[in-house]
Amino acid sequence: MNGTAKQEISAAVLAGGQSRRMGTDKALLQLGGVPLLARAIHAISAVSNDVFVVGDRPAYHGFGVSVVADAFPDTGTLGGIATALRNAKRDYVLVVACDMPLLNVDLLQSLVNERRDYDVLVPVRAGEQSQQRGKQTFETLHAIYARSCLPFIEARIRQEKYKVGGFFEDVTVRTVDEDWLRNVDPELLSFVNTNDRAELDRASAHIRTSQGSAIQGETLS
Repeated sequence: MNGTAKQEISAAVLAGGQSRRMGTDKALLQLGGVPLLARAIHAISAVSNDVFVVGDRPAYHGFGVSVVADAFPDTGTLGGIATALRNAKRDYVLVVACDMPLLNVDLLQSLVNERRDYDVLVPVRAGEQSQQRGKQTFETLHAIYARSCLPFIEARIRQEKYKVGGFFEDVTVRTVDEDWLRNVDPELLSFVNTNDRAELDRASAHIRTSQGSAIQGETLS
């Protein structure tokens, strides 16, 4: 992606979670000798030159990008997204989670390249996860949000309604379906999470057998 394209979007890694199931800060856990946070930063830096971390902990300041404190503590993912929108330099913000070690740069770039006729661009796939409508999973931490969403998100936070998809009814949402996703990421590895040790071990095994310490075709230096 050329420099001009990278200037069109901001990108944030949410790293302020409690990591209760893991029992330690997931962002600093290593796969292939590389912290999960570094993997996420590396991936999104391929599509944006305004990259920052949401979640201000001392260890996060050593990864070469800006770090901002969560403006809405104890409001979960929704507060993290709102903080990202508040701090972004661009009108659109790609938001990912720190515990997604297999982010696919080509898929991120494909999302960024989509026409900007939305307030939210979100991947949707079959399955049962926390953010779902019917039998579909809305991948809200692998999505692009316009800063125009911010007042609607902040209104939900004031109402103590923290479900990420709750504000979708107030804005223009465009989805990309599973077929679209699989054209770029056939195994949907981008959406692998590491919420506990078992999931971390599975991700680690995949990295060892397929790409070593590379991130989906991008080698860390």
